Amino acid sequence: MNLKQLSEKLGLSQTTVSRALNGYPEVNEATRLRVKQAAAAGNYRPNVRAMSLAIGKAMTIGHVIPVANTHDVVNPIFAEFIAGASQTYDVNGYELSLTVAESKNEESIYRSIAAKRAVDGFIVHSPLRDDPRIKLLKEIGLPYVVHGRSCDSSEQYNWIDMNNRSAFKQATKLLIDLGHKNIALINGPETLSFAWLRRLGFEEALTESGLRHQSKLMCSDALTETYGYRAASQLLSLDERPTAFLVSSYIAALGIRRALAQAGLTIGQDVSVIIHDDELRYFDNGGHVPQFTSTRSSVREAGVIAAQMLLDIIDNPHMEPQTHLLQSHLIIGSSTGPCLKGKVS
Repeated sequence: MNLKQLSEKLGLSQTTVSRALNGYPEVNEATRLRVKQAAAAGNYRPNVRAMSLAIGKAMTIGHVIPVANTHDVVNPIFAEFIAGASQTYDVNGYELSLTVAESKNEESIYRSIAAKRAVDGFIVHSPLRDDPRIKLLKEIGLPYVVHGRSCDSSEQYNWIDMNNRSAFKQATKLLIDLGHKNIALINGPETLSFAWLRRLGFEEALTESGLRHQSKLMCSDALTETYGYRAASQLLSLDERPTAFLVSSYIAALGIRRALAQAGLTIGQDVSVIIHDDELRYFDNGGHVPQFTSTRSSVREAGVIAAQMLLDIIDNPHMEPQTHLLQSHLIIGSSTGPCLKGKVS
């Protein structure tokens, strides 16, 4: 059954049927219920293109994924977020449009998509500390939600984020409470807001505990297994090696685990490790006792919420800017323990 057939069966216009199925408030509840029951009985699945013509929408959400290098294209965090967002789109009859763009081409891509009226709104990924895309999208005039926060921006805008600063402050305090003083931070690129906020939380915990910041123990780069391995190997070669690592991703932590094994060190005994766990389906940190102590926050859940936020904004364009701050949970695993002072022999 298509939209036209469903409309004829109900004796309603295609516009009314589309609006009823998509929750528009101007359709009364009785009509909405009758349409949904008829759609279910007729095994109706909306034709997105036909629906968009009927209600004047593209019924599509744009995701422009910025790539600085080839690793970003296969980043499992993006995949997990998009999987969550797609659940929300599917339930509401929307499709997802995914575009991969080099940073230098992002502005022209956003303008081109908007000019074609190909999407009804955007999800913005990987915000910079002062991200020019926020002003750009305000100028373009299409609704958007930022996954993360542009922490140096003075603009008011829609965003969903995890409380990165609080999470890494809490994690650092746990390591300090375990007696660790030489704590290494293996962070993402600190031009990105999430990594900068994590560094601030790390440094704040050190300052409050009377410990000095050691720049030689802070690394920043794309969060790959190879980066984790190389950074940890270099830090372990110091005369006074770190006794603990705070790591911005599970993936980088796999490289750190490899470096520690090569150095003959046991995680949780000789060296403690805390990671941030995005609950990626590809890398399960679960079990009765998790492999890694972690600050845990589901990126898939963030995708679900961000998508619903955007659809609500599309339906109510005069809403005040919407924000949603997710809190992480500190999960104790087998990778942390009391500091055993000593140097690599």
